[in-house]
Amino acid sequence: MKYSKIIVVVALFLFQFGMAQEKANIVLNKALVEAKTHNKNVLLMFHASWCKWCKMMEKNMNLPEAKPIFDKKFVIAYIDVQERPEKKSLENPGGQELMNKYKGEKAGLPFWLILNSKGEVLANSFDEKGENLGSPSTPQEITSFTEKLKKTSKLNKEELQIIGNVFAKKD
Repeated sequence: MKYSKIIVVVALFLFQFGMAQEKANIVLNKALVEAKTHNKNVLLMFHASWCKWCKMMEKNMNLPEAKPIFDKKFVIAYIDVQERPEKKSLENPGGQELMNKYKGEKAGLPFWLILNSKGEVLANSFDEKGENLGSPSTPQEITSFTEKLKKTSKLNKEELQIIGNVFAKKD
């Protein structure tokens, strides 16, 4: 009987450990290694489960016409931050600190960066006024977003147009 209690305690510990989110620096380092291996840049997105704009950006990036374009040039990595108290377990430990490091503490969500495989910032989600583009939706935001993609990935005009069209759709 004593051993079965120990097994249950160990099993619960392992279950909780397995359910814990990966540390933010590990998520980033894995993405950087993959980017270096495949000669890509990293699109690092900070998001939360409650964030409607985060979901919209992810949906747009994963549409059949856009996903192959993003996958061709980017390793996409997500860091979960700023969750409500009942969902804190979804956060990547160290995620908020990583977001703060990149000046995103007051940006809102989604906040994203484009990094080269060395971890150097090539672009971020701030526009020329210092405001977070988040999930671009206005023509000006979409243009700013596609310009950042163009400068950091060498996507061609047609690919950038497809991405622009995807983000311009109003559901």
